Amino acid sequence: MKRWCLVNLLLISLCCYGNGLKHSRCIALLDMRYTLHADLHDAEQTDGVWDQLHAIATLQGIVNREAPQLYIKYVEVNGSSVDDYWWNKYRQKGEWLADRDTIVLKNVVETIRYYKKYIKGIVAYDSNVASTSDIASAVAGIDNLIAVRYDTCSHSLYHAVTAILKLPVKVWLVNKDGSSLFNAKGMIADTHIPTTGSSKDDPYYWFMEHYMKKGKCNTLYAGYYIDQYWRRHPELAPANHHTLTNHDFFVSRKGFFFDLSPFDDEPATDDTTQQIGSDTKTLKDLLLLAYRQNKGKGFCYIGGFPSWAFKYTRHANGKHGDVESEWAFSELISAYNAFEDADAIGYGALANASFWQHFPLNESYPQKWTTIDTLRSKGFIGTDGKVVTENKYVVFYVGDYDASSWITQLTSSIWDDPNRGKLPMMWCISPVLQERVPMVLHYLRKTATANDYFAAADNGAGYLNPGMLQEPRPISHLPSGLDEWASHSKKYYRKWGLAISGFIIDGNAPPLNAEGLDCYSSFSPNGIVPQKTSMTLLYKEMPILQSDWDVNDDNPKKAAEMVIERISHRPIPFHWFRNILKKPTWYVEVANELHRLDPSIKLVDAPTFFELYRLYLKQCPDAANGRINLSR
Repeated sequence: MKRWCLVNLLLISLCCYGNGLKHSRCIALLDMRYTLHADLHDAEQTDGVWDQLHAIATLQGIVNREAPQLYIKYVEVNGSSVDDYWWNKYRQKGEWLADRDTIVLKNVVETIRYYKKYIKGIVAYDSNVASTSDIASAVAGIDNLIAVRYDTCSHSLYHAVTAILKLPVKVWLVNKDGSSLFNAKGMIADTHIPTTGSSKDDPYYWFMEHYMKKGKCNTLYAGYYIDQYWRRHPELAPANHHTLTNHDFFVSRKGFFFDLSPFDDEPATDDTTQQIGSDTKTLKDLLLLAYRQNKGKGFCYIGGFPSWAFKYTRHANGKHGDVESEWAFSELISAYNAFEDADAIGYGALANASFWQHFPLNESYPQKWTTIDTLRSKGFIGTDGKVVTENKYVVFYVGDYDASSWITQLTSSIWDDPNRGKLPMMWCISPVLQERVPMVLHYLRKTATANDYFAAADNGAGYLNPGMLQEPRPISHLPSGLDEWASHSKKYYRKWGLAISGFIIDGNAPPLNAEGLDCYSSFSPNGIVPQKTSMTLLYKEMPILQSDWDVNDDNPKKAAEMVIERISHRPIPFHWFRNILKKPTWYVEVANELHRLDPSIKLVDAPTFFELYRLYLKQCPDAANGRINLSR
């Protein structure tokens, strides 16, 4: 069957509930999970998935900009609905959504019709120039349009919204006859700018000229999500990794979107005829313009992550690895005062952030620190007032929670594990996730036990390389961004009662120098754990411990053996290990095995670990001055 029946169904229903404008407290519900069952080996069905979700994501960003009105059901993990999970929590008696009326909409066309008066029309983009889809998302948010791929077939969404709903095309990113507006020849369309030689990169300069330079775009927000190139190879990652449902928040904030390679030593793998480094130059120009529009104040919040399974790496016939793409991108954006909320492949899909952004958080979420008397009562400080070094103190970096999508998808399986609370855990969660998923962070604090303590994930209030903020700044050569980073971070650390940065990913960047350490000591005074530092260091009153091994074996016995092996080679009694997406049950089993193998190993809470470590550094001058090292 050539035509996808799901698309045909859209054209049948023109049921009208009015325009939704009389029911500002009425939440419309739309179930989009049927798109997860499309045959993505069928190009027509793949196009249908893309078109419907792109239109709904841009519509949702507009409709939810001022108030939470449109909620979709889409993201699933192991067959369970993530969106139902969060919806049901806050529909309970006394919760935020308990008294809101709801209406169920049947399909995409009906939903567009219901909210028709919120939008001015559509932005039509080019099937043959993949990057125009990301430009369309940005234009949609700024101009109150929905993004629709140009396709005049009678069963297409474009036909439904133009011929049936009579929505006008307000912005054309394709010629009206369907030929490409951006053809990498002469001057870039509707500008006086010479072509870059890349039909992929030219639309970004068109957008910079017509929207960013004119002050129409909110350059404090951006989405780094795969463009419609996804339609060519949707099978390379989970079915929801077009990440279109992630767009709504950035549409609501009138931000910009891009999908560009961070590597300047080869052509982008999705545009191999471009000049080497063309993509990277475009990305630098985009970020520099955003920096200038922001007047060097604040930080650009970028949602997303390199789409390494699809582009820019060896998976796509490039010459770089997956982690290389992560580090290259982080290094580059950091040079321009930007950080990422890292919706990485695996659990990268997120829906309804434009809806949840309105969730009412508490004014603050304080946490208690420990005291010397408490440490003494636990037997960790001897009668001589010194740290008992016969013990081996261990803290686990419980991660990775530097992405709104990951924490939203995995709360039900990890946080809700029945063994949580049975032993101390240092949950490392980026506080900037409050922007897109405040309801998640609130739920974690509301249900935390005395054994659940929170620290910041990499690298504090957002993932960037702080060494790239220090002068002289590589790549951008801009003035220092450290003061702005401290100002940005302090408000998040204060709100969430944070005093520890559980991991500093230095990546390709320079290590923190004195100015960088001063910056972190101003908001993370109880500890940081960088990659590029001596094993031990006390900077003023801030304890610094070099990051160590990742321990992620699913077998708790093997994981415990790794910990024992590493501890045996370390000359200090303090040990940090990073774990990724492990359940509390796993930690309980690892801790039991560690105790069996070596009772002197003490798995302690984060305040105990870092306060003891600070005291140890004060009592051991060689350690405090960074003179204890270990060949890694």
